Amino acid sequence: MSLRLSTVILPYRRWHEGGRAAWTRAEQLGFHTGYTYDHLSWRTFRDGPWFGAVPTLTAAASITDRLRLGTLVTSPNFRHPVTLAKELISLDDISRGRVTLGIGAGGSGFDATALGQEPWTPRERADRLAEFVPLLDRLLSEDAVSYEGDFYSAHEARNIPGCVQRPRLPFAVAATGPRGMRLAARFGQAWVTTGDPKLYENGTPEQSIQAIRGQAERLDDICAEVGRDMTDLDRVLLTGFTPDRSGPLQSLNAFVDFAGRHVELGFTEIVIHWPIPDSQFAADQKVFEQIAMEAPAQLR
Repeated sequence: MSLRLSTVILPYRRWHEGGRAAWTRAEQLGFHTGYTYDHLSWRTFRDGPWFGAVPTLTAAASITDRLRLGTLVTSPNFRHPVTLAKELISLDDISRGRVTLGIGAGGSGFDATALGQEPWTPRERADRLAEFVPLLDRLLSEDAVSYEGDFYSAHEARNIPGCVQRPRLPFAVAATGPRGMRLAARFGQAWVTTGDPKLYENGTPEQSIQAIRGQAERLDDICAEVGRDMTDLDRVLLTGFTPDRSGPLQSLNAFVDFAGRHVELGFTEIVIHWPIPDSQFAADQKVFEQIAMEAPAQLR
């Protein structure tokens, strides 16, 4: 399988002041999927413009034809499976079956307290995700669902006519721990990693490769445990959070070298951030577009 190259377009620009243009350009450049973050606000962008993920993807669906669309990632921090399922089914319909749901446990950032709650511990986030994903799987696959859990409930929730994609739209489950990886193996069509966050500040690219190799091997073991064909699960690397930082976007050759080392680990999709000036995602737009147009052919 050829490497899929995708991009993340952060929703920080007004639609008619650069937001729309980025999505149309992403399709022109041939990206496989255009993702966006599903946050209420995010890190250094907190005090500036930031728009909702689902409305942004809905607008993108209306101006594109081939580009797949998705979140990286949606989490239980401020989402409920019942209302999320209705939005996703609507988005899948509007896009004519081009939606992928990236989903994960979330973190302790601004989303974690925006609804007035105390931030959950890592274990509490994992507990919620373990209930969130199976319930969402049912809501997107069945016409009517009733459920009473520890964290979520659904009472005769109707989702007719369901997704355009059958039996439902695909899940890309972000996980580095065993509980999340089991969810990926059981319910995911893809597994997502950003690498080992402990290596971001002081690690080396070589240490990052070793850590990601270890993650991939753990996923293989878990797939074997649950009876999942490991070759049936796509593997997605969201870049920008390894010790390489923006280095792979400095040139076409630098990216091909970086991507090639991860393709050797079994990754089928690599996601790069659309350049944002004066941010951690700053990059030369011309080089970025050259990578988009030329790198996939060199990585076949």
